[in-house]
Order: sequence, then C-alpha cells, then structure tokens
Amino acid sequence: MEETDAAAVARAKAGDKDGFRSLVERHSRSVFRLAYRLTGNEQDAEDVVQETFLRAYKQLHHFESRASFGTWLYRIAANYSLDLIRSRRRHQDQRAVAEEENDALLSIPSPTPGPDRVAYSAQVEGRIASAMAELSEQERTAFVLRHFEGFSIEEIAATLDLGASAAKHSIFRAVQKLRKSLEPIVSSL
Repeated sequence: MEETDAAAVARAKAGDKDGFRSLVERHSRSVFRLAYRLTGNEQDAEDVVQETFLRAYKQLHHFESRASFGTWLYRIAANYSLDLIRSRRRHQDQRAVAEEENDALLSIPSPTPGPDRVAYSAQVEGRIASAMAELSEQERTAFVLRHFEGFSIEEIAATLDLGASAAKHSIFRAVQKLRKSLEPIVSSL
C-alpha cells in the first residue's frame, strides 16, 4: 500500500530519511517537467529539481500539513525556476556578441530533412519561444501549470499564492498573448 504525502512528510519531519526519499521519488518527475517547461533547458531543469528538494528538505519544518505538499513543492520549484531565468537574463547582455556569431552557424539547415522543413520548424520553434518569453513570469508559470501540467485553477492559485480569479486571469492573458503572437504562423498554414 502506497504511503500518502502527509504520512511521508510526518516521517521526514521526525527525522526518517526514507520518508523524504519517498517524497523525492514521488514528485521529482513532475517537478522536472515544470522546471523544463519554465526554463526551456534540460540541464537547468535538473538543477531546479535538485535545488527544489534541497530547499524543501531544509524548510520542511515550515511546511504546514494543512496544505498540499505537492503544491508547496511546486511553488518552490516555480520560484527557483523564475530566479534562474532572471539571472540568465542579466547575463544575456554580456553574451550577446558571441551569440550573434553562433546564430549564423546554427541557421545552416541540417542535411537530413529538407531545408524548407528545417527552416519552417526553426521559425515555429523560435516564434513559440519568443511568444512564451513575452509573457510575464506569472502568466508563463500559470499557463505552463494549466496547459502542460494539467493543474486545476485552485492548485495554480495555491502554487502562485494568488486568488482563483487572479490565476484564471493570468491564464487568460497568457492565452490571448500567445494567440496574437502565433496568429501569423497559424494563418500561413
């Protein structure tokens, strides 16, 4: 019989390392998916997973059992992912010149698929990444939690520390902005 999160948390708070290990095994994949969708980078997502569980372990005594452990953990992961994105943006200006040189090399199409297919795929991927980057941090996180992770409005609100109407509004704004930004691609099909 599988142990509940509440029982595993209680064991972990009592000093049982297997209790916390159970929580890590149960939630690490979903935390990775969230982190990957927010950061767009597998290595960053792995770092977020490690840091999330490290922070959760250190702060477990602050966790209140009346809340969902998964929601609490997602909040930690989302906040750390957003911190990572912010720090990456600060360093982007320093690397702008080097990236321009690399972009010229990356734009050469692969010989495997046809050049038109590669170019179109790159254009679509670039447009989607650009559209997601234009969203506010709150909108992007709410959108990812809702449409990629399948969270309910209530779970999103709890994760982002918002009211349900604010969570709905963030998702709505994200969808509207993405539709507007991606409309040229959709209409060209």
